[in-house]
Amino acid sequence: MAGQACKYAQQCFEQGFIGGDWGIEGDLTHDLGDNWRDFNSQYIPVFLAANPDKTKVGAGLACGMLHTICKGMAMGDLIFCPNGSGIYYVGEVTSDYYYAAGEILPHRRKVKWLAQGTSREEMSQPLKNSAGSIGTVCNITKYAQELEALLEGKKPPALTHSDESVEDPSVFALEKHLEDFLVANWQYTELGQDYDIYTEDGEIVGQQYPSDTGPIDILAISKNKQTLLVVELKRGRASDNVVGQIQRYMGYVKHELCEPNQDVKGVIIALEDDVRLQRALSVTQGIEFYKYQVSFKLIK
Repeated sequence: MAGQACKYAQQCFEQGFIGGDWGIEGDLTHDLGDNWRDFNSQYIPVFLAANPDKTKVGAGLACGMLHTICKGMAMGDLIFCPNGSGIYYVGEVTSDYYYAAGEILPHRRKVKWLAQGTSREEMSQPLKNSAGSIGTVCNITKYAQELEALLEGKKPPALTHSDESVEDPSVFALEKHLEDFLVANWQYTELGQDYDIYTEDGEIVGQQYPSDTGPIDILAISKNKQTLLVVELKRGRASDNVVGQIQRYMGYVKHELCEPNQDVKGVIIALEDDVRLQRALSVTQGIEFYKYQVSFKLIK
């Protein structure tokens, strides 16, 4: 996303670049190692100094996205940039990082844009959710097949059903798209009574939040701002291995994101558990287990 509310998208398209800002000044060329964690360690304090009203959560996300723009994207990668009117400009990254001092979005990559973009209305609902779910930069590589079909002028395959009474067959894909469904319906869940998915400047940033041991499915914060909640989703049965996984995420949150007056808790959500998971959780503090149920009804 080129600036808040896509305000720089047209300029990026016309001038052939994409970039970021976040109040971090100066050429980053010599600080762009392959490891984004090292970059974050160096620039989170810089970001917080330039944005004193932001949190450590926002700082970590901003620096991670800046590193993605400057280093994580490779030459030849395709990017999709919304213009704010339902169209995504599509372009190929054609240069390494460069710094445009005094310009908007000064941390830049050159882009060769295609003459014609693609419409958001042609995207499947899961792709719409992913493409618009997380601030400035998100990785939509898992939708590559659908995106390639869109660029060839083909619409993505639709879910089919044999019952004409079903108005929205997409609910049958709930288990496959559990994360997007949970985020969209968070306020109606038991967790939504006490926690909000983490947002910055009105945008959800707590979905697939990056950590040094992998992305956190959902990062939420209690309504009193005292507790950060790590949510790990498992599509199907959860084994005891997930306990160690969520503990690693919680450790990252505790040491890297929590403010001095905050603590961290965890929630595992799966279709079902087993005795090994129950045993592991019985001697583990701060982690709860929830089962999800898929329900579908036809009412005449």
